[in-house]
Amino acid sequence: MTTSRAAAPLFAVLLLGATGTGAAQSVPQSAPIAVPAERTIPAARDVPFPGTIGLTIDASDVTRGVFRVVETVPVPPGESELILQLPEWLPGKHGPRGAMNLIADVRFEVDGKPAPWRRDPIETYAFRIALPSGAKEVTARFVYTSPLQTSEGRIVMTREMLNLQWEAMSLYPAGHYVRQIRFAPTVTFPSGWEAFTALDGKNVRGDTVSWDTVDYETLVDSPVFAGKYAKQWDLGHAVKLDVVADKPEQLVLAPEHLAMFEKLVDETLAIYGAKHFDHYDLLLALTDRMGGIGLEHHRSSENDYEPETFVKWDDYGWARNVIPHEFNHSWNGKYRRPAALWTPDYRQPMQGSLLWMYEGQDQFWGYVLAARSGLQSKDVVLGALANSAGFYAVQPGRAWRSVEDTTFDPIIDARRPQPYSSLSRNEDYYSEGLLVWLEADQIIREGTRGKKGLDDFARAFFGMNDGDWGVLTYTFDDIVEALNAIYPYDWASFLQDRFQTPGQPAPLAGLEKAGYRLVWKEDQNPYEKGRTSGSGAINLQYSLGVSLSKDGTVTATLWGSPAFNAGIVSSAQIVAVNGEAYSAAGIRKAITDAKDGHDPIELLVRRGERYMTVPVDYHGGLRWPWLEPAGKGEQPLDRLLAPRTK
Repeated sequence: MTTSRAAAPLFAVLLLGATGTGAAQSVPQSAPIAVPAERTIPAARDVPFPGTIGLTIDASDVTRGVFRVVETVPVPPGESELILQLPEWLPGKHGPRGAMNLIADVRFEVDGKPAPWRRDPIETYAFRIALPSGAKEVTARFVYTSPLQTSEGRIVMTREMLNLQWEAMSLYPAGHYVRQIRFAPTVTFPSGWEAFTALDGKNVRGDTVSWDTVDYETLVDSPVFAGKYAKQWDLGHAVKLDVVADKPEQLVLAPEHLAMFEKLVDETLAIYGAKHFDHYDLLLALTDRMGGIGLEHHRSSENDYEPETFVKWDDYGWARNVIPHEFNHSWNGKYRRPAALWTPDYRQPMQGSLLWMYEGQDQFWGYVLAARSGLQSKDVVLGALANSAGFYAVQPGRAWRSVEDTTFDPIIDARRPQPYSSLSRNEDYYSEGLLVWLEADQIIREGTRGKKGLDDFARAFFGMNDGDWGVLTYTFDDIVEALNAIYPYDWASFLQDRFQTPGQPAPLAGLEKAGYRLVWKEDQNPYEKGRTSGSGAINLQYSLGVSLSKDGTVTATLWGSPAFNAGIVSSAQIVAVNGEAYSAAGIRKAITDAKDGHDPIELLVRRGERYMTVPVDYHGGLRWPWLEPAGKGEQPLDRLLAPRTK
């Protein structure tokens, strides 16, 4: 903007009035004007991309842990520029979690000749390649540098196995719905490895595997597990259990345990009464070398268990819930999906405000079906429910933040560690959602005298249109309407109060209606005991107010707890307890002894380079949450967790 000479004296007077007096202050101060951030990448349209994109990945270099990618893209006639994008907003992760930081050595060719490119300055997941007149084909070559250590990201390739996720190592053209873009995928694996995926038309030539041409939406939704040690089991109903392991001896699955996976399929279909897949693959890694995962897809899911889960079955009952949870997502989350969470491509931002339905009700069914199938014992499931109930009974963050507001955490927080997660809250739509849906189930059962429950809602809402494996979206009003069709009630207010309003009472009403109550004991419940067994870690959040690693390092502090009030925070290390070197057994004993005394528990705490003696005035003893029946005999929760099939 320019200023005329006539206006200059007035400008100077105004400037002096704003900044005070003095010659130096009469000089105009520089002030930038915003440059508009113009988005020039075309929006996705529901029209076919002409031609088929060839995608060839060399996944054989397990020594260096890299995937080498060659992609050939036909050029639409008359185009002067091709925009290729790496997926940024990822289904199932509910946020912008794309792997652009791991893409390297990117090079493009146009009809075999090197071509310059530039990254879009606003949408940095897009590469723009200028095209000469008459260009026919663009070839992209790049390397996906998969993490070698956890500080770099999730490890997806080891010497024994790999997890190939197509969205991390493929580019797609802008301007089209991803369901309208066709890909022909081919992968070369290490010699002798077996590969599992939900993709159709598997064709093996030596170590190279190709599949039928497929739309990009289905490709991204069909990851690959491959491994040196691998085995597949048929669970019936066109469902397979595909397992890769660190060692061959870990692939021994007892018949009675295989029967639990088979029963999981039976029990799930008994709820929904329909399938939204033509076939389904439960992809499972038995490993402590590849990064952990639990991720849903329409015709498969990515899961991991501890390496010896099959051969030491009783030791890992606490850890087997991921498969029931992710399998349920084929119905809830993949087929039925919140309207604002579905997007036509992986560039448009996702809106997850209904994740308390998508993930919360799936969390509910994950535990119910784990119990009904036997994959987790009833006592373990009750322990898991107790942990959630106990946590939300003391969580201070519920006073200011609603459950629905935590649905933004995949974008805001992306599961990064928090200094005070009990105050901040973090993705509570999962477990608080579970407790709210238990209350909804019990309201229906009370109102219908046991004739109906959330099973009936699930069949009506998720089990419609048998054989349809597209996507059917829903809104808040659709949920309310479907609940009212099962049992008339003020469901809109119920959901608004429980999910959209902070400062609500602890979500214990469902447990109480189901005949159980939250109690506190001095021993860990079966779920908590299994979760911490062997790790040396201990959760003292409900007593002293901290969680501790094996060496006494504080991994979390409950806001407002005795430890918090004494100034003990995350990353501090408890070196000694009452004058003796730290141990988990020692701090438990100190808490127990203090229950009958008046002296504070004396902790020697290291924080950085400083050592401090910190007295903690706590005399409440050890406390862990449990669920107990409120009366004699079978309770409604017992009936809910009981099998439905023989």
